[in-house]
Amino acid sequence: MNPDQINDLVQRLHALLDRVENHLPPQPEAIDFDRYIAFRWFKNGAKGALEGISAPHRIGAKDLLGLERQLTELDRNTRQFVQGLPANNALLWGARGTGKSSLIKAMLDSYQVDGLRLVEVDKDDLVDLPHIVEHLKDQPQRFLIFCDDLSFEANDPSYKALKAVLDGSVSIAPDNILIYATSNRRHLMPEFMSENQDSRIVDGELHHGESVEEKISLSERFGLWLSFHPFSQERYLEIVTHWLNRLGAPTPMDADTHRLALEWALTRGSRSGRVAWQFARDQAGRLALEAATVQPETR
Repeated sequence: MNPDQINDLVQRLHALLDRVENHLPPQPEAIDFDRYIAFRWFKNGAKGALEGISAPHRIGAKDLLGLERQLTELDRNTRQFVQGLPANNALLWGARGTGKSSLIKAMLDSYQVDGLRLVEVDKDDLVDLPHIVEHLKDQPQRFLIFCDDLSFEANDPSYKALKAVLDGSVSIAPDNILIYATSNRRHLMPEFMSENQDSRIVDGELHHGESVEEKISLSERFGLWLSFHPFSQERYLEIVTHWLNRLGAPTPMDADTHRLALEWALTRGSRSGRVAWQFARDQAGRLALEAATVQPETR
């Protein structure tokens, strides 16, 4: 190959590299753990990276009505954690819409000034937990890895990754990282009636079969369990009233609003904090719109 051919080949290779680089994702920026208080782990092709969230969802503990018991326990555990004291990974499980994820977000709101940071990780990305831990372990801040609506199916690779990080790896978990997870399932995995056929009584004690023991072993790695249950009608209406006031509804809770709030819950088959919040937003917006429409006609 003569020099002209080599030069032509080099130029063509440079042109090819330029075209390829234009289609490559940009390199992630260095994360500023002082600027951001919340992050998410996102996948960009085969690689994952931390991304700072400029406008995280903020919710204060004072807005979590009906969760006094759970709030007290999780706040104590989180306070121990940010002060460098022993603390537990936490599993918040129970009925949908009852404030599990809101309670975790409230911890960030309460303790961000003490160096607490929140990292949201999707269930499908839990296989990257070892890499996420590497990003965080040498930072001075304290990190809650937040896994929302967590559940697993059989042979899910994310299951083993979470199990290892919680308490099953030869390497010790960094003391500046805890995992807070929410789930509708107490044991995080589906439970089948057929699995109970392997259970047996030995010396008066119940011994589960291997499949049940495997499922229980994961949830037991969370040192703190907090259960959440549907609200009573009285508490549901109390939460509706709270949010109507917070949203500045033009009219207070009256008999008609009371009836509408119950109908709203009935159509959704749930009396929960989420349903109360959704009704309050709908009602406050509806009333404000009606007031704005009527006002010009009265001038």
